Amino acid sequence: MGKQRNKTKGARFLTTFKFDIRSKRDFPSSPDDRRIKGVVNAVNSVPCAECLRVFYVASDDPKSTTDQTLPRLQTRRDPAHSWGQITDGITTMQAIGLCRFSYPALGGFQIKHDAIEDRIAYLYAAERIEERLRLFEVVALPCMAAQTDPRWEMIIVIGDSLPKHYSDRLHDLVAGIPQISIQVHAPRPQREVMKEIFNTARADPSQPCLQFRYDDDDAVSVDFIERFRESVDDCAGLNTKHQAVAYDWHKGFVAQFGPAGIMAHELHHKQNVASLGVHIRGGSKMTIMNFAHHRIDLFMPVVNFGNAPMWVESYNGFNDSPLRQRDKIPFAPLTPEQVGEFEARFAISEDAVKAVFSS
Repeated sequence: MGKQRNKTKGARFLTTFKFDIRSKRDFPSSPDDRRIKGVVNAVNSVPCAECLRVFYVASDDPKSTTDQTLPRLQTRRDPAHSWGQITDGITTMQAIGLCRFSYPALGGFQIKHDAIEDRIAYLYAAERIEERLRLFEVVALPCMAAQTDPRWEMIIVIGDSLPKHYSDRLHDLVAGIPQISIQVHAPRPQREVMKEIFNTARADPSQPCLQFRYDDDDAVSVDFIERFRESVDDCAGLNTKHQAVAYDWHKGFVAQFGPAGIMAHELHHKQNVASLGVHIRGGSKMTIMNFAHHRIDLFMPVVNFGNAPMWVESYNGFNDSPLRQRDKIPFAPLTPEQVGEFEARFAISEDAVKAVFSS
């Protein structure tokens, strides 16, 4: 076992590891490769945060046909981490995320309903809401809790008719994450209420801010916020010329989650909700919710990144996307290497998925 000191300014912990998990062939030396920012050098070429430690353990899958020393990763937050202290070289502007948790908006869904009562009945059906809570617990939430740059905030929007026992469970799940707050709203037009929430959340509207949408059943890489901030800094001139500039990481996975674990397929999908962020210029009331995410390039410049897989889109029993799209995807069980990648990059544990969906 070796010990390696993180040389990042201000970081003072030792990272312990047993094995290097990838070869140089898997991780080329380009600055935006598959490696994860803010984590140990064995995984990350540019460690720059102190909020994660990664522990390597040998694979315990008896059915694996690969070398049994292939490591499986378990990601844990450093308990000594203090929020908001990472400031060297990265913009400090406010980063705001917005997540609808089964909020019965008027509009905003591909699945149509004739009346708001029908939509509420659909959204709060026991089978559907149970699945959403499970996906939120093991897919959407862990990666945000493990962000290498903790300077972000997220507002979860729920409806005023969400049954109390589901609301209580949701509050319990986010209780340990200080960046997350929950707001209750009556049904209103989707874009109207979301734009209002974003603009109200801005601490100083005269200053620029970063905005991102977040689905309650998807995940982003644990270095999404950090990459977002660094990319905005790299494009400072572009940001000053436009009211809004989008930043899109378009490589990721579509995945299915259940008692048997995770089935996934890696692909490119431009302007997906997950890992799409927008820089809003100071003084502008524009928000990321002014535009449909898949058409955002019609209204502003979009800076694209395609080397690192940065998101997981969940394809489940109650997706808002058409079934015909899912039927064409060649889902396959995760390889042992991908099990490690999902844990390290997205903080998604296949063991946790199996346990939660088996309960």
